[in-house]
Amino acid sequence: MKIFPAIDIKDKKCVRLVKGDFDNKTEYELSPVEQAGKYKDHDFKNLHIVDLDGALIGETVNLNIIKDIVSKFDLKVEIGGGIRNFESIKKYTDAGVDKVILGSAAIKDKNFLKEACKKFPNKIALGLDAKDGFLSVSGWKENSNQLTLDYLKEVNDYGISRLIYTDINRDGMKQSPNFEETSKVADISNCPVIISGGVSSLGDIKKAKTLNNIEGIIVGKAIYDGDIKLDDLVKEDA
Repeated sequence: MKIFPAIDIKDKKCVRLVKGDFDNKTEYELSPVEQAGKYKDHDFKNLHIVDLDGALIGETVNLNIIKDIVSKFDLKVEIGGGIRNFESIKKYTDAGVDKVILGSAAIKDKNFLKEACKKFPNKIALGLDAKDGFLSVSGWKENSNQLTLDYLKEVNDYGISRLIYTDINRDGMKQSPNFEETSKVADISNCPVIISGGVSSLGDIKKAKTLNNIEGIIVGKAIYDGDIKLDDLVKEDA
């Protein structure tokens, strides 16, 4: 089970949102680069980063911060937020990130996802952010009217290397992930799934380990709020 400590970047700061609400955010003292260094010091191997500024405007706003993190620390970084064209994907792959997460652009244009998987083999992760079974897009501000499982069945053979499933209602709430829905996604997905949203304790991670086709789990607010200690968390990382 890979543990992905999370860094969400807004206005060059580490922040956490509640249910993706930009008006309900907490800012933290450490800069994104300092926070990444802290994770590296604790021997984590993977890192999940979201460029929230990018998610809002559809561009790679914090590319320099990502470059800084990748060049300074030997971490496998997956990055999402506002990646809407091949040029943005190339900027991140050239910077050395491990996976580029496509969300809104992939949901609105399946062909873009298909071509991205061809052009950047083993680099494309698909971010599926769901609310009550339906996919949300554009920084979670729009409902796509597409059922998560229906969409996944349509793109399952495109060559996606990883799927990140987030239950928006759980995100930032520390009420445990939606294991039931995540399992439904993992059962039909052709690629391994990362659980995201709502991790509150080490018990959530132990439960995730019992599920099929789960590659890892993202932990955010529970770290920042001190509910899960990094020394304990890294022991679950394999």
